Amino acid sequence: MNNNIFFFDLDGTLLNSEKKITPKTMASLERFTSAGGHFAISTGRAIDSAMDVQKSLGLNFPGSFLVGYNGGQIYDCDNKKLIYRSQIPFDLVSKCFELAKTHDIHIHTYNDDNIISPDNGECMDYYRRVIKTPLIVTDDIISKLTFGPSKCIAIELHDHEKMENFRKEVEKLAPDMLSIMYSNPFYLEIFPSEAGKGSAVVRLCDYLNIPIENSFAAGDEQNDISMIKAAGTGIAMLNATDLVKENADVITDTDNDHDGLAPFIEKAAL
Repeated sequence: MNNNIFFFDLDGTLLNSEKKITPKTMASLERFTSAGGHFAISTGRAIDSAMDVQKSLGLNFPGSFLVGYNGGQIYDCDNKKLIYRSQIPFDLVSKCFELAKTHDIHIHTYNDDNIISPDNGECMDYYRRVIKTPLIVTDDIISKLTFGPSKCIAIELHDHEKMENFRKEVEKLAPDMLSIMYSNPFYLEIFPSEAGKGSAVVRLCDYLNIPIENSFAAGDEQNDISMIKAAGTGIAMLNATDLVKENADVITDTDNDHDGLAPFIEKAAL
C-alpha cells in the first residue's frame, strides 16, 4: 500500500478559478487515494468550511484529513474527531481586536460553529462570498468563545498601507506567541506560533507514522510556505507568488486552471 500523504491548499492550488476541481485532477486524486495515499486539505479556512468544500466537491476519500486555520486545527475525517487544536490566549485576542479598532481594520475570529465579529460591513460581505459559516456580530468577542481561538483574521480591501501599519503593531504584541502573515493581498492571518501549515505536516506525519520524505505539499501564497518547506516535496503552483516559488522544491508546469497538480499527484500515487 502507498504510504504517502499529500497536503493541498485550496484556493489557487487544488481548486481552479471557479472553485472547482477539474475531471483530470479528480481522476489523479482517486488513483492516489485508491493506492492508499492520505489526502489532506490544508487551508486557512475553519474546519467546518473546509468540510463543506470537501463534501460539495466529492473529496471524501478514505484516509482524509482537514487542516484548518493554517494548521491551528487538524481533523481526522475517518474517525470524525479533532486531533489537534492550538489556541490564542484570550488576552491576546482582546489586544488584537483593540488594535484593529484603533487602526480602523476589520477583524474577526471563530468558535467551533460561528464567525465572531464586532461588525458586518463590506469586508465581512467580501469574506462570506464563499465562506458560509454563520456569523455572530458582537462587541463582546470573548463571551462567545469557549476555547482560545485558533485564528483571527484581519481584512482590508482598499488600503494596504493601513493594513501594514496594523500588522507591525500586532507583531509587537507577542512575537514568541503569534505568527502573522498574508494569505492573499487583503487577508492578514493571526495564529499561534506553534501552529502553521508546516507544523501540521510534521504533526500529521508523526500521527500516521509516515516518514517526512513521503509527504507532498502544494500551495500558492505566503501562508503555504511553511508546509512547502516542511514537506518532503514542496510544490509551488505556476500561479504562485514569487516568494512561494523561491521556497519550493519544484514549480508546476501549468497553473491551477490547467491541472498543474495532476502530474505530481500521479507521481505520488506510484
